[in-house]
Amino acid sequence: MTKNILLIGVGGQGIILTSKILAVGLTQLGYDVKMSEIHGMSQRGGSVTTQIRYGEKVYAPNIGAGEADVIVSFEKLEALRALSYLKKGGTLVTDVREMWPSSVLTGAEEYPHDAIDALTAAGVNVKIVNASEKAEELGNLKAQNICLLGALVKTLDLPGVDWEALVAEMVPAKAKEMNLAAFKAGFEM
Repeated sequence: MTKNILLIGVGGQGIILTSKILAVGLTQLGYDVKMSEIHGMSQRGGSVTTQIRYGEKVYAPNIGAGEADVIVSFEKLEALRALSYLKKGGTLVTDVREMWPSSVLTGAEEYPHDAIDALTAAGVNVKIVNASEKAEELGNLKAQNICLLGALVKTLDLPGVDWEALVAEMVPAKAKEMNLAAFKAGFEM
């Protein structure tokens, strides 16, 4: 059976790195893995999305509406944007962080501060992970992505991979210890 995971956030949050670590781990478990990336206006604070499909045999990386088993949102507005991809009974793992898009900054639109309430009211299985808060406690907000990776690995129940070794291998050497702590914190949340 093929599983579908969608990761979504804002440019600069480490979504691509997180996806690559996950894809390598899934490959080590013996799955056929396909991944696609959509950068959009990522360098200007726009959405970044990666789609990962894994299973015995996967023919294409794209996830359609209502097909994602799990969505990982690095920012709660992005969780709302991705909601149509979540399958019935799927799980949404999200940080509560707010990163206002330019339309909100210019006053053209209002930020949906109640996004988590809206998701819960829609009957979505929401797992809230305070990844950005934990990353700041550890010394660098940029570790948010690895904290969310830890929460995702726990959600997916993927034993059989030394996830910490993968993180250590794939993050910058100078940030290795902090990212290992972030992964462990996310796994335990």
